[in-house]
Amino acid sequence: MQHRELVRQVVRDPVHWPAFGFGLGLSPFAPGTFGSLLGIPLWWFTPPVLWVQLLVGAVVVIAGIGICGASARRIGVHDHGGIVWDEIAGMYLTLLVVPREFWWILASFLAFRLFDIVKPWPIRDLDHRLQGGLGIMLDDVMAALYAACLLLLGRTLL
Repeated sequence: MQHRELVRQVVRDPVHWPAFGFGLGLSPFAPGTFGSLLGIPLWWFTPPVLWVQLLVGAVVVIAGIGICGASARRIGVHDHGGIVWDEIAGMYLTLLVVPREFWWILASFLAFRLFDIVKPWPIRDLDHRLQGGLGIMLDDVMAALYAACLLLLGRTLL
């Protein structure tokens, strides 16, 4: 599908709006990276109360299964690079283990993007085996888990 046609389809169908990060996923360059940025204000404006943060994370992930699945079906591509709700969720989940400080936010962003792009085992397997919204979401949840573990290790060592 040509980029112009994709833009028209996303703009016309509100189902695509959250899936495409309210437009950030339409970036012709690194849409997942731009989409990940939306996870930062979502985390920042969530009250720093663990049960609230976990509830928001669960809602974002569960909603993402439906949102990403519906969008992928309508455009006919399983995990189109422009579908970035999963990156938003992954970035949000990664941030749950760090303090609200610039350098930790930056480290979280870099760690999440690293694991989301490289997709070490078993992330790559999940990405290829699971179809639909669950498959789209789960690889990013796993990338967030890997990134969070790395960040927790960093916090412990520093």
